[in-house]
Amino acid sequence: MAVTVFIPSPLRSFTDSLSKVALEGATVGEVLHNLGARYTRVRPHLYAENGKLRSYVNIYVNDEDIRHLRNEQTPVNDSDTVSIVPSIAGGATIAPSPGRAEPALTNDEILRYSRHLIMPEVGMRGQKQLKAARVLIIGAGGLGSPLGLYLASAGVGTIGIVDFDVVELTNLQRQILHSTSDIGRLKLESARESIEAINPHVRVETHNVRLTSENALDIVARYDIVVDGTDNFATRYLVNDACVLLGKPNVYGSIFRFDGQVSVFDAQRGPCYRCLYPSPPPPGLVPSCAEGGVLGVLPGVVGSLQALETIKLILNKGEPLIGRLLLFDALQFTFRELTLRKDPSCPVCGESPTIRSLIDYDEFCGVGTAEESPPIGERNVITVEQLKSGLDAGNDLFLLDVREPHEFEIVHLPAHLIPLGNLPERVNELDTAKEIVVYCRTGVRSAKAVEFLRTVGFTKVRNLAGGIDAWARRIDPSLPRY
Repeated sequence: MAVTVFIPSPLRSFTDSLSKVALEGATVGEVLHNLGARYTRVRPHLYAENGKLRSYVNIYVNDEDIRHLRNEQTPVNDSDTVSIVPSIAGGATIAPSPGRAEPALTNDEILRYSRHLIMPEVGMRGQKQLKAARVLIIGAGGLGSPLGLYLASAGVGTIGIVDFDVVELTNLQRQILHSTSDIGRLKLESARESIEAINPHVRVETHNVRLTSENALDIVARYDIVVDGTDNFATRYLVNDACVLLGKPNVYGSIFRFDGQVSVFDAQRGPCYRCLYPSPPPPGLVPSCAEGGVLGVLPGVVGSLQALETIKLILNKGEPLIGRLLLFDALQFTFRELTLRKDPSCPVCGESPTIRSLIDYDEFCGVGTAEESPPIGERNVITVEQLKSGLDAGNDLFLLDVREPHEFEIVHLPAHLIPLGNLPERVNELDTAKEIVVYCRTGVRSAKAVEFLRTVGFTKVRNLAGGIDAWARRIDPSLPRY
């Protein structure tokens, strides 16, 4: 019997760009086996070397997680759909803190919010709840931008923002809180100005810090709702655990290329983020938006949905996405909803939690040094300055570019192109006798390529630390950066 398997965009490069595939199989395990047999490069992304499904890849039959069914032995019929969901980065009114008085609305605010006030679901009482609410946004980037603007426009009284980054030119393709004149400024500064320009009645509280285990509880405790606009797994798990420990709702959103995910994690009423993804993927396996890209409008869609869920929580209206995961595919323009269930063995919100305080999340996620110091031995690394000296001296160096063809078109060195995903099947194009220097954009993918090449017998292979981006910054500034 043929079962429809939905392929997320990060894996479509391994399935001939197909978003769904019809496969035979009586169980989930048989279907996934046949998927791996047809598209061999997909299998390592689904299964670990021990043959078990990777913990950061969830499989759903229709809208049910197979972990709550019979795992890979879950039977399937030809009318069923199997969804691969990888990790990518109502009930009660949100009560204000004790002693917080209900605010009054000025005549100017009544006019400003009049389209809310004439809605019976909002009215004067709801607008006052919005004004009394304190919402913390983690990150003033792609997701934080529509969040900040829409929450301010709606009249959320206090908006806190955590960020310690500065505005860069590459941000402006999607981060609409900032403009060209803001390049080089703290994102918090331009975010505050943009929000206050939209609504001067909103109080903006900025936290110019990196969120850590030392400061997260103190910051999160000051707010009613936390909205997760982060772009890395360590901060995502930190935010989740802090919200669980403090009993705060966590409005989750993530984006990658054309895909978005949205949910509301509230451990008092449903599952938390760890129930969905018990452990993070290994560092470098799931590319960031900086490595894999993101459609500029996508964070606008996902961030707006997060803002909507936040407002619903404040007003206690409708059905929030607690226990549900919304998947958005911009290429197919489809929305799908999957059911999430609380994991009784969850280490932070389960029946016998083992995490009762914040941990070292960099260590938990295996985060090592920065991108320009890849996790391989020093003898396998070459700096851009060393490479230039070697080329100038006429050394016989073979440059291997492991980026994608569309990246190669943007900028490249005189190199042989083999995308990282194609390297195992095209390794015969390389000469083990040559001194090979591998590069990508920043050194992450090339580090993985070096590790692979050394396992198959290449001894004269080194990774270009910092990649072509470091070359453009430190050797040839005439080259474009992206």
